[in-house]
Formats: sequence, C-alpha cells, structure tokens
Amino acid sequence: MYINILILYISYQFLEKNSIGADLFGYVGIEAVLDQMRMKTMKAGFEFNIMVVGQSGLGKSTLVNTLFKSKISRKSCTPNYEEKICKTVKLHAVSHVIEEKGVKMKLTVVDTPGFGDQINNENCWEPIVKYINEQYEKFLREELNVNRKRRIPDSRVHCCIYFLPATGHRLRPIDVEFMKRLGKMVSIVPVIAKADTLTVEERQEFKEQIRKDLDANGICVYPQEEFDEDPDERLLNHRIRESIPFAVVGTDQEHQVNGNKVLGRKTKWGIIEVENVAHCEFANLRDLLIRSHLQDLKDVTHNILYENYRVRRLNESNITFSELELSSWPTENGTDKSQL
Repeated sequence: MYINILILYISYQFLEKNSIGADLFGYVGIEAVLDQMRMKTMKAGFEFNIMVVGQSGLGKSTLVNTLFKSKISRKSCTPNYEEKICKTVKLHAVSHVIEEKGVKMKLTVVDTPGFGDQINNENCWEPIVKYINEQYEKFLREELNVNRKRRIPDSRVHCCIYFLPATGHRLRPIDVEFMKRLGKMVSIVPVIAKADTLTVEERQEFKEQIRKDLDANGICVYPQEEFDEDPDERLLNHRIRESIPFAVVGTDQEHQVNGNKVLGRKTKWGIIEVENVAHCEFANLRDLLIRSHLQDLKDVTHNILYENYRVRRLNESNITFSELELSSWPTENGTDKSQL
C-alpha cells in the first residue's frame, strides 16, 4: 500500500513539474503576431509620398524613375509632355501603384516646376509651404470628424528630396532659405544632382562645404540626431549624416558591362554605373529612402512633424466645436450628446 501511495505521489510530482515546465518554456505562438501584421499590411498596402524640389534641368524626374525603376514622374505619365518654364511655382502630384513580391505601395510624387527658375525667386517656397500645410490640415480634419474613416487617406509629404546644382562651391541663398523654412515641416534629404560633372576631389570638398553651411545656418536635414532612439540606430544614422548630401546620378538607360546589364550613363570616357557606389551615391540614397528608413520617414512625419502642426493648430483655437458639427452626433433617448 505504501509503495502504491509513493508511486502515485512521485507520478503526481512528475506530472506537475512537466505541466509547470510547459507553461514556462512551451511554445505560445506570440511571434505569429508578426505574420498577422505582415498579412494585413500586404492586403491593405501602404502609402508613401515624396516631393522633389529643385530648379529645372537637374534630373528630378529621371532620378525618381531610377529610384523606383518605373515610369512614375510627371513627365513620364503625361503624353506628349513638353517642358515649359513656369512663371510661378506650381505643384503637380502623380500617383502610381507599385507592387513587388505581393507588397503594394501607392507612391505619390509631388513635383515643383518653376522653383528657382526665375530671376527674382523671392518667396518661391511659399506654394510648397502652403501645399505641405494643406495636407496636414486635410489629415487633421479627417481625424477630428465625429464619424471618421477607419483608415484615413494619407497625403502628407513624408520626404522632400532637395536637389542642389553641382556648382562645387557652397549653398546658395535660395537653398539656405528653403531648407531653413521647410526643415521643421518635412524631412529633407539634400542631394547633389548630376554629380558626374564633378571630379572625386571636387565632389568631396563640395559635400564638406555643404555640411558646414548646414551647421552654420542651423538647418535640420534627415535623419535628425535628436530623433535617434537606440545605439544601433544612432550608429547607422551617424554614418548617413556623414555622407549627406548624397552625390547622385540618375538614368533609365541600360548598358552592357562585362556581360551584365547595368543602369548607367554612357560617356566617351566610359559608362557611369548608377548603382555602383564607386561611381556615385545613388545606391546609398535608395537604401535610405526605401530599404532602411521608409517606415521611419513615415513615423517621423506622423509622430513628430504632423504632431507639432496638430498641437499648434489646436492651440490657435481656430478649430472650434462648431466646426466639428457636433449637432450631427447620434442621440440617445432623445438627448443630444453634444449638449452633455
């Protein structure tokens, strides 16, 4: 009898121990949340809005087409398009859905023809400031609606690529004024356009001078140091900041190099390979915008830049309860909730 009791006791302890072990060390399946999030994102897709700013002839449209390997620029999407110099800055937005490995992205490119093309460029950034604010305001209005949409369409500008001409000297007054005014409204990534017109030495000196001018004028460009969240991110962003502005070359022409097709520009000295980091920094720009920081650009826009705008607008008291149409709130037992 005692032996049977001892066996039952040992069996109970063994089962209890194994049960506790299963609770502590068994597979629960929490990691499946990542798969759920991934599937939801793939079904819904996501939006990315990019603005290109710079004077005519710097290759803005070509670079955007090269970045996304699609004909998505304003020029590419408009039949029989002819370049006309605008007397004022007029913004044009072109949207295009890109799908890669089941992931859909609605890409909107906002072009700014006429910027910096006039003899008098005073206040030429004002239409751009107005456009960015209008997109913030549109999103804010949707958020404040009583019956708001389950998913608010996002037309806010997530990134502004600012094109600098390859003069080899320093920032022009128009460059300084634009980036000072827009740096706190949108994430700016400056690039040196058509960098193949500079020698390697000239390009490096120009980049160093631009970084000095940015610091001297207190201009914030992406990625901002104060937004770094952890040591790994800080290390990566520090390397990016040391490379800014990116010296880029854009083209949609393919050439044969050692039996392989490459994107490049053909000159009488040879072929400048766009995706070769030894030739230009296009690959670094693409990695920043798409492969490593695309979601961060969206997060910075929503959590910091848009949040600053939202707080300022609400503090201005221009958005009153009457604007929210509280009279449209549903009633309960004949009582209007807006009167509670």
